[in-house]
Amino acid sequence: MGNRRKTKIVLRVLAFLVALSLYPFPCSPIALFPSVHADASLAFTATREGRLAVFDDAWNRISDRYYDRTFHGLDWDAQRTTFRPLAAEAESSQDLYAVLRRMIASLNDPHTRVFAPEEKFDWWRPRFVTVGFAIAEIAGLPTVIKVDPDSAAQRAGLRAGDVIETVNGEAAMSLVSIRLSGLPNTANASARFRVFAKLLDGPSGTPVEITWKGKDGKQKSARFVRYWKERELGVHLRRERGDLAVIELEAFTRPIATTFSLSLQQKLEGARGLILDLRTNGGGDAEAMSDIASSFLGIGANLGQFTDRSGSSFTISTHFRSLLMRDPLAQTKLPLIVLTSERTASAAEIFVEALRSSHRATIIGTETCGCVLAVRNRHELPDGGLLDVSELDYETAQGHRLEGHGLKPDETVAVERSDLYSGRDRVLELAVSRLAKLRIALH
Repeated sequence: MGNRRKTKIVLRVLAFLVALSLYPFPCSPIALFPSVHADASLAFTATREGRLAVFDDAWNRISDRYYDRTFHGLDWDAQRTTFRPLAAEAESSQDLYAVLRRMIASLNDPHTRVFAPEEKFDWWRPRFVTVGFAIAEIAGLPTVIKVDPDSAAQRAGLRAGDVIETVNGEAAMSLVSIRLSGLPNTANASARFRVFAKLLDGPSGTPVEITWKGKDGKQKSARFVRYWKERELGVHLRRERGDLAVIELEAFTRPIATTFSLSLQQKLEGARGLILDLRTNGGGDAEAMSDIASSFLGIGANLGQFTDRSGSSFTISTHFRSLLMRDPLAQTKLPLIVLTSERTASAAEIFVEALRSSHRATIIGTETCGCVLAVRNRHELPDGGLLDVSELDYETAQGHRLEGHGLKPDETVAVERSDLYSGRDRVLELAVSRLAKLRIALH
């Protein structure tokens, strides 16, 4: 079998390997799975036998398929002993899945996760529970970093930059400290990021009472109700200073890869520099990522390898022609800067590392997630819920693991509270400044 044929087979296998992870949305290709009626799933988990069937199936699947036979030193049998009785006595499907999440959380692996039947959705139109705003750690405090337009949070006067002080009457930092205390490494940037980002997690339809401090130092409070929200991931292109292009890639999907290739061919005429914004890119489809990487690295660049628990491995690389498009992939030699954050994860980290190790791009922003494992297939549980299991580990072309080790940028620019209040994007400003100076130097 020729090398080109082998490469195509490997890339087809990889099409859904690298799953999105991290706030605010997990995801998976909904077209791969049959629909499940909520009534049927509720009836199934209404019995002790049904709940145990779901629990045992999830535990066994992880036991059989998890990429690390040692489970990072965790006694996986002991987890079954601890959590199985709790699953048996769960009072609802919601409680059952809360037990499963507690057990899975002990792996400290954002790719291994479980979804109740009603939580299934399209990978590329992620659906998640929110209260209308997002939280991150700024200067050590839980801080609002984004408020959805026309949301109850915006109407209540909540603004990016405000500090969350209490949640349902409890000090927010006390809740954060408790959750951090359960982590094996509290200094891990991505683990801390997840704790802060998930501070307000809870079931859809349930209320949460928030107290916060605004820019003026005054304390305010409001009651919000959690709700489902869906967003569509895409590509956003604009110009800075006329001849510098900024492309935001929210994920690596097949439609996004196609749109990106067309942008290179049609919309970058006259551009003298390119900024790729991956600060909200949680990963995605490995084939789509390879397509986009091919636009910068050329043909045959080694993007690293995946290995399963048995030691079997395979390499991914860039290519001349996409399996998804007839025409050769568009390529560019424009000066390139890539923007990263703690939300840059999974396939996006593979992409960033490949560009950096080849000296193709300068990286600006903050350390990435360090969340680079792969989900080979999704598993349907007996009640119609879904389980993702990290079945493949990843190493770079140089043999370095990225899981648990975020990529540090060439220039670190942390978000400050004043930036949020003023709407200033210092990371993008620095990237534009660097490219503008380079443009002048080249002329």
